[in-house]
Amino acid sequence: MRSRGPSLATSVGAVPLRSAVMTASGTAGHADELGAYGPLDQLGAVVVKSLSPDPWPGNPAPRLAPLELGMLNSVGLQGPGLEAWLAEDLPRLRATGASVVVSIWGRTVEEYARAGAMLAGAALTAVEVNVSCPNLEDRSRMFAHSATATSEAVAAVGSEHQRWVKLSPNTSELIEIAQAAVAAGADALTLTNTVLGMAIDIERREVKLGGRGGGVSGPGIRPVSLRAVYECAAALPATPIIGAGGVSKGVDALEFLMAGASGVQVGTATLAEPRAPWRIMREMQTWMRRHGVNTIAELIGAAHG
Repeated sequence: MRSRGPSLATSVGAVPLRSAVMTASGTAGHADELGAYGPLDQLGAVVVKSLSPDPWPGNPAPRLAPLELGMLNSVGLQGPGLEAWLAEDLPRLRATGASVVVSIWGRTVEEYARAGAMLAGAALTAVEVNVSCPNLEDRSRMFAHSATATSEAVAAVGSEHQRWVKLSPNTSELIEIAQAAVAAGADALTLTNTVLGMAIDIERREVKLGGRGGGVSGPGIRPVSLRAVYECAAALPATPIIGAGGVSKGVDALEFLMAGASGVQVGTATLAEPRAPWRIMREMQTWMRRHGVNTIAELIGAAHG
């Protein structure tokens, strides 16, 4: 019988996934939008754009600015709210056979608690708790920049679903905050969110984006995210990690695995090439075949020696 080749299957803690490659929150939409470009049930999971308990309009236009090595965005977490998503978008995603991870955010601890309560009973693979948003109870300081605020938000979501906590690279206290998230019940960490940035229109002499600053994503931030994965994997070896930030090729994904991630998310690359997640999977398998690697487990943490 002919071999099917290397397996991309992996597990993020207690969660088995068909593939180590997932979409990243923010670029794959809220439902089955990417299904027009490839089978969603072949991906490890579809991680939807972050949702709050209530509808949110996002930031004023313009919202996007291209960069040499990625993109600057100030979309501002626009979304229809969890009630509409559960009624309209989740059924569409479930119908594709995809594993579904919903990303949630809030401006207060109470909003994270509401989000967790609204998801009770929903058929989900995991809940990604996005704490890279302003905390109105702490002078709009980002939740992910405070170990205490991160802990409170994670605990508030509740434990019905697996909790993957998405952290920010924009802090010198990443390890401490990651440890606080795990102590509060995080089942895995997603590393990382965007890097804070800005762009200036020199002809108009003004800031380009309507939200003033924004988040840098794409290949330019991969070294930043890679280091975050490596350092958190060393500090928290029992905690599963999902690598995110600048994955656009198979070799990028392999780097994250060797740094200690159990899986990766593909985000900005899908905006220019919606079929990128499936191409990346093929490139990973080609590399594994050439190097005699049969399973993802053989690669996870390999760079730690």
